[in-house]
Amino acid sequence: MKKTFYLTTTLPYVNADPHIGFAMEIIRGDVIARYKRYLGYEVFFNTGTDEHGQKLFEAAKEAGIDTQKYVDQNAIKFIDLMQSLNISNDTFIRTTEERHIKSALAIWNKCKENGFIYKKNYAVKYCVGCELEKQDSELNENGRCELHPNRDLEIREEENYFFAFSKFESELTNYYENNPNFVVPDFRFNEIKSFVKNGLQDFSISRLKSKMNWGIPVPGDEEHVMYVWFDALTNYISTLGWGSGDESNFEKFWLQKDNERREVVQYCGKDNLRQQSAIWQAMLMAAGIPNSTNIIIDGFITGEGGVKMSKSLGNAIDPLDIINEYGVDALRYFLLKEVSSFEDSPFTIERFKESYNSGLVNGLGNLTSRILTMSSNYGVTLSEEDLKMRYYTDPVPELEGFDICKHMNNIWVNISNLNKFIQEQEPFKKIKINKEEAEKDVHYLLYHLFGIALALEPMMPETSLKIQELIKENKKPEEPLFPRKD
Repeated sequence: MKKTFYLTTTLPYVNADPHIGFAMEIIRGDVIARYKRYLGYEVFFNTGTDEHGQKLFEAAKEAGIDTQKYVDQNAIKFIDLMQSLNISNDTFIRTTEERHIKSALAIWNKCKENGFIYKKNYAVKYCVGCELEKQDSELNENGRCELHPNRDLEIREEENYFFAFSKFESELTNYYENNPNFVVPDFRFNEIKSFVKNGLQDFSISRLKSKMNWGIPVPGDEEHVMYVWFDALTNYISTLGWGSGDESNFEKFWLQKDNERREVVQYCGKDNLRQQSAIWQAMLMAAGIPNSTNIIIDGFITGEGGVKMSKSLGNAIDPLDIINEYGVDALRYFLLKEVSSFEDSPFTIERFKESYNSGLVNGLGNLTSRILTMSSNYGVTLSEEDLKMRYYTDPVPELEGFDICKHMNNIWVNISNLNKFIQEQEPFKKIKINKEEAEKDVHYLLYHLFGIALALEPMMPETSLKIQELIKENKKPEEPLFPRKD
């Protein structure tokens, strides 16, 4: 029986077109999913769209169309993005689907039965951009949310249902202590441990239907709909069928099997740290469901001046624009190699072009052309045994630690070393005076180029397969793998 591996990204709101930050998250998830498959795991890779909440209700109202029609139109853009980015996801969950709604109702009922949901009156500062209540410590000097400084906070006073988050301080702390690699990287783990240690507050998990009706109805109370985060977080198990009738995938990919290590991994941005590693984990505890095993936290992609790139600030870059001009693997390359695995990193078109030309045109593309030109001209080929080479047969420390950027840099060191070998050994000159030695050099280069192509499969699958086929056919590229861009 194969080992199992479950991986999910967060679900983006569909109130705007997909942006480069989500493209980065979904590509990184795809790399890890492909890598685990190469190691022989049975993988379930989930992504999808978050389609409830006030932001979407307001956006549909502004567009003058029915909210369901609005989310249907926008969800298609994210579904199409999966294909454009060459993502190998196993499912795509929409939170307006019946299978998800059944699970959301089930987890509400389970948490309520266990005594963790109650009703009370309250007043709170609320950021519609985050769809989160805000403490004064989370606001900037102008009294606005730091992530959405262009939006005024709302003061909400109403009767809502609450989740007893405060009851999970010790249980979360114990889980963190017993799982020292739960949040990656460790400095983000320290942040959430500090957040929990400073005390947890119960939070509202419903909204009055009379004020905002776009949500899943609260079981047994027609006056309320579920708060978007409580609803949306459930997607990580609704996609596996939990609470909706057929739980075979949930049992296979989420529950512990014999003595094997359970691997339930969630990717998210640093603005989701609290929701994924504390709120969601407390919800799982409240419902009696095993917790996630790893939460991987990305940094932000920033624009000019280090400002977060986001839809709400109007400085987002459309990943499809990059793909249409440079190709999907060029975008994957930049987001995996030039963007830090865990820290904030800048993305400008100038920086992208510079990296494209240096790393892909002059680096991998030029190396491939030089080696295959020599091998085809000199009749040097790889043997059937050589072509049986496999790269991901054993765990790779960098990928086990989700540091894809470091792994990519290691591959480019090998690319640089092969270019250096050509410069120093000059097989293109040696062929005239020592044919046997030149052919040996070219075989060495061809063999290691094949290894590089195999190593690139999870990160740049199209390019990897293209190079592999050229080597097997012993043909030089008819056109550059990566055309130069000025």
